[in-house]
Amino acid sequence: MMVMQGGGADFCFPDVNTSCRRPSHPYAAAVASYVLLSAVSIITVTLNLLVIISISHFKQLHTPTNLLLLSLAVSDLLVGVLLMPVEIIHIEHCWFLGDLVCSLYYLVDYVITSASVANMVIISIDRYIAVCDPLNYNKTVTKKTAQLFICLCWLCSVIYRILLLNDHLRMPGSSNHCMGECVVVISYIAGIIDLICTFILPITIIIVLYLRVFAVALSQARAMRSCVTAGVGQQTGILKMKELKAARALGLVVIVFLICFCPYYFPTLTGEDTSVDAADAAFEIWLAHFNSCLNPVIYAFFYPWFRRAVKMIFNLQVLQPGSCNSQIL
Repeated sequence: MMVMQGGGADFCFPDVNTSCRRPSHPYAAAVASYVLLSAVSIITVTLNLLVIISISHFKQLHTPTNLLLLSLAVSDLLVGVLLMPVEIIHIEHCWFLGDLVCSLYYLVDYVITSASVANMVIISIDRYIAVCDPLNYNKTVTKKTAQLFICLCWLCSVIYRILLLNDHLRMPGSSNHCMGECVVVISYIAGIIDLICTFILPITIIIVLYLRVFAVALSQARAMRSCVTAGVGQQTGILKMKELKAARALGLVVIVFLICFCPYYFPTLTGEDTSVDAADAAFEIWLAHFNSCLNPVIYAFFYPWFRRAVKMIFNLQVLQPGSCNSQIL
């Protein structure tokens, strides 16, 4: 067996000649990374947990739209609970859990991320129907319909990611160059498929829906100017405000989604394989996961009912008997 040069402490497995070197960063940079990324993880968990408690506890919030928000919050909560802590730990540590767990970790990572993106698309479709076809909304979108689409969303995410990572699941560690590394390389062809299914297609759907909602908002603005009676003007004004609010939310979704996911898909866009390394806690991975921290802000903090629910949670009013029947809307 070869004798390692530079001291065994510099290697993940000092007694193995195929060992990787330990990740090494300047002390100040490592501490700053731990503090910043831990704060992001805590905020992600806290915000999404507040959304989950609010929607689950208050019966008045058990609507189809809020069920979709609940599913999104669950996927984003899992990002903060399962994925971010692992990436934080491996800033300064090697991967000691084995190749199979490494592959399973990335499978869970990709499933959660795909489910989060799919939930955003479903929410956009829900809001499009609510704004552009309000008369048929209650008939088209029911709790059972929402539950069905949520189940399909998660099931399709699992099947899709198993197919995408099939080679890594059959041959764990095939992309590692040394022991103590956890790397998954997505081939260019698989990366193109992933780019289309997880990035281009969702963004296209959201943008098309956004433009349609925006067009409806403009038509309502013109209708306001043609109103004569105060009563009609007031109703149109209320409708216009709701539509503009939906348009702003969808527009913000597009911007945030592009900012968070573009860097991750940049290698595929340039014709290269995508290499993902848990030990590096790459900027691209964290930026994509940071989207899970912003989602509850975009989808929940826009609504007054959420602020009222959070206030009741922090005041411990949710522990009182009958609080689930409170008028929160």
